[in-house]
This record gives sequence, structure tokens and C-alpha cells, in this order.
Amino acid sequence: MTILPDTRNYGMLLLRICTALILTVHGVTGMLEDGLSGFGSYLESQGFGLLGLPLAWIIKLSHVVAAASILTRKWVMWPVLLTIIILVAGIFMVHLPNGWFVVGGGFNGIEFNLLLISALAAILYDR
Repeated sequence: MTILPDTRNYGMLLLRICTALILTVHGVTGMLEDGLSGFGSYLESQGFGLLGLPLAWIIKLSHVVAAASILTRKWVMWPVLLTIIILVAGIFMVHLPNGWFVVGGGFNGIEFNLLLISALAAILYDR
């Protein structure tokens, strides 16, 4: 018998907190800094027409909802799956033409999205 705390889940706790923080900051910053009009215009130019701005709002809000579900460990599956789908779409619509690197060896590449998708998949698997 040991008096030490069970540390087996500390790694997943850290992953949950960091992933939720990233999703929250990304979502809220996009909503507060008027990034939605530019994002909405981009989506309109990609064939979403008048749905561009509402879709931009849905995407940013979905990040915040996913973060809350990850932290509370409630209703995790659908918000996380939606976020994974959004990140995969982002890879194909934005990041893939820019290569691998986000910074350094390139700009705006796929590496960060792949890392977030992996983290979200691990969280989904752990629920």
C-alpha cells in the first residue's frame, strides 16, 4: 500500500487542460478581434456563399464548446468529433498547400492541425 497519489492519469489531465486552453484562446480571440468577418469572407470565397459569416461563428463557438466538454468530461464525443472534422477541413482548405511547417521551415502548414487532431483523438479515446 502506498500513500502516493495515482499519477497514471496526470498526463491525460495535462493534455485535456492544454488542448482546452488552445481551443478556447483560438475561438475567443477569433470572435473578439473581428476575425470573424475576414474568416466569413474567406468561407464565402470558398463557395459557402451567404453562409460564410454564420459558419465562421459556428466554427469558433464549436471550439469553445469542445473546450468546455473536454474540461468537464461531459458530452465529449460530438463536440470533439466536430472539431476534428473542422481541423481536417482546415488542412485541405488552407494549410496543405503551405506544406508541413507552421513557422520556421515554412508558414501556415499542417503540423499544428495534425497535433491538435492527435490530441483530440487521444481525449476521445480516453473518455
